[in-house]
Parts: sequence; structure tokens; C-alpha cells
Amino acid sequence: MSVLSDYTETLKTLKNAILSSRYRAAVLVNQELLSLYFSVGQLISEKIKQEKWGAKVLERLSEDLQNELPGLKGFSATNLKYMRIFYDSWQSYFGANITQNTNNQSLIISQSVTDQINKSLDKQFQENFLQVSFTHHIAILSKTQSIEERIFYIYKTSQNFWSVETLKHHLKANLFQKEGSLPNNFSQIITNNDLRAKALQSFKDEYLLDFINIEDPDEEDEKLIENGIVRNIKKFLLSLGADFAFLGNQFRLLVEEDEYFIDLLFFNRKLQCLVAFELKKGKFKPEYMGKMNFYLSALDEYIKQPHENPSIGIILCKEKNNKIVEFSFRDFSKAMGVATYKTANEVPEQYKNALPNADTLRKLMD
Repeated sequence: MSVLSDYTETLKTLKNAILSSRYRAAVLVNQELLSLYFSVGQLISEKIKQEKWGAKVLERLSEDLQNELPGLKGFSATNLKYMRIFYDSWQSYFGANITQNTNNQSLIISQSVTDQINKSLDKQFQENFLQVSFTHHIAILSKTQSIEERIFYIYKTSQNFWSVETLKHHLKANLFQKEGSLPNNFSQIITNNDLRAKALQSFKDEYLLDFINIEDPDEEDEKLIENGIVRNIKKFLLSLGADFAFLGNQFRLLVEEDEYFIDLLFFNRKLQCLVAFELKKGKFKPEYMGKMNFYLSALDEYIKQPHENPSIGIILCKEKNNKIVEFSFRDFSKAMGVATYKTANEVPEQYKNALPNADTLRKLMD
């Protein structure tokens, strides 16, 4: 081994050791903070029940703590309230306290949680829980209702190293309900069990494109949606999830002497395959399948590398009927799915009658 290569290897070893040490230190600090916040939350919860503490008491407590410990961060009145929520939400699953044992592992899980999740997940869940920051925990608690949802988002945050912004996006998009529900033909086409499972987890039934604002829904078309996605490609990648890399829009395919263009082309590192997206402004139509099947065949013939898996296609529509989609999948040889999207111009049902429509607003502004 040359002196240069030996030095390079030594540098790499030291770098990995430092990064690993920093990560372990950060995990231990996070465990200590979660333990502290849980304990503070318990104290406040008991005081509220026993002595009827209110918001003003928490404000005074926060101010007095700042006076006693100048420079103290993280103990505002709002955070004290969050600590109480943290304790109240988890105390029935983790007993009265998050305790510290001799192996530096906090959070002793009570029997009640093992009744609701698979026992084989206990240790893994414990590790995931302790790796998630308090800010992440509060974001999850504020947007979820069931223990299953909380476990799902804690696991995803821990395993994928989600930032708080990324977590909030997936909470808003209701990833728990959408992931794995995409109408598809993966079971018939993808024969490898592991790859099929990964494919099912990689796509959603509905994508939230809240970064696209189309003032007049009647003017919405595929080109407007495509341009909005390309201008905000980082946000769209966030919507897709981990492991997607953007290869381009209007991706050119030359078959014999004819040109064809795929709306959006990606590569998924986990699936090791190309992923083509076709955008449709209206309701799903069966004839879309034939076009997508053709694109995937061409990608596999001309673009796919020998070591990569066959390409997957997603048709992204405004609306779909799952039974029509199911019938349309039959007799096609390529793996495909059909999803829907929502843009920023769509108003929640409960607010539709409370707000003036676009025409009314225009008249008011004239």
C-alpha cells in the first residue's frame, strides 16, 4: 500500500470515528432531554390536577426559572405546556416515569404498549423513540390521534433522519393513511418479494402539491402542473419521500425515428429503477395505461442500465375510480400505479361555503 493510499485510509477511519462519536453523543443528550422533559411534564400535570395551575402560573414559573438560571433555553411557558402534553400522551404506555437504567437506556416500556404493537418491535420502538427530538415528538402529538400513527411517524422520522419541516409536510399530507394504498399491479408484475414490498412503501395514493397555486382551476392543465413541479422540484421530492433523484422533465425517448417525451423521470435508489410520472389534469382514463406501458418498455430497452430493475410508472391524475383502475391494469406487462394530487387552490370542504368564490372576489376588487 502506498503512503498516499495509507494516509487516505487513515483519514477516512478518523473521520468515521469522529462522526460516529458525535452521533452517539447527540443521541445520549437527546435521551437526557426527553427524560427531563417527561419528568417536568409529570410535575406540571400533577400540579394542574391537584392545585389547579393555569397559564399564568406557567408563565411565572418560566420567568422565575430564567431568573434563577440565566441563559436557560427551552423552558418558555409554551414549552412547559408541551412537556405536560408529552407526559400526558405517553405516560400510560411508559409508566409513571422515563427512567434511566444502568445500560444508559431510557424509557422502560410498560406492558400496555406491548398489547398494541408487536412484541418484536419493543426494542426497536424504544430506540426509535429516543432518537427523535422533543420538537419532532410535539409535532407528531399535535397532528395524530392513535398510537399506530404515532409509532409510524416516530419510526419514519428516526429511520429517515427527517427534519421537523419534512415531518410536518408528511403529517399534513397524511402519509400514514396514504402510504401503501396506491392502486397498482405490483403484485402481479414484481416477482421479487423484497422489491415488491419496497415498491409498495415507496408510493402514495395521493400527493399534496400545496406549493402549486393555480388561481383559476378551470385553467389547470398538465403543463401548468409540470412547470409548477419543476420550479419547486425540491418540494416535490419532499412529497415523494426518500431515495428519489430527479432526472428531468419532458425526458426524450427516440424509438426508431419517432420522438416521445415523458413528463417527469426519476430514479429511486432503494428500488434501483427508473420511475416515470405522467401528469393528467382530469379523471383517470383506461387508455393512459397503454401509453405508460409503452414508455416503460422504451425506458427498459434504451435507458435502463443492465444492473437496474425494470422501470415503474405512476400516472398522476386529478381524480380516479379504483375499480376502473383495477380493470385497466389487467394484461399489462409493466409495473404501474395510479395516484391523485391536490394543489393549493383546493379549499377544504368545511370552508367552501364560508369563503367567496374566485368570481365574487374579482368583482369585489374591480
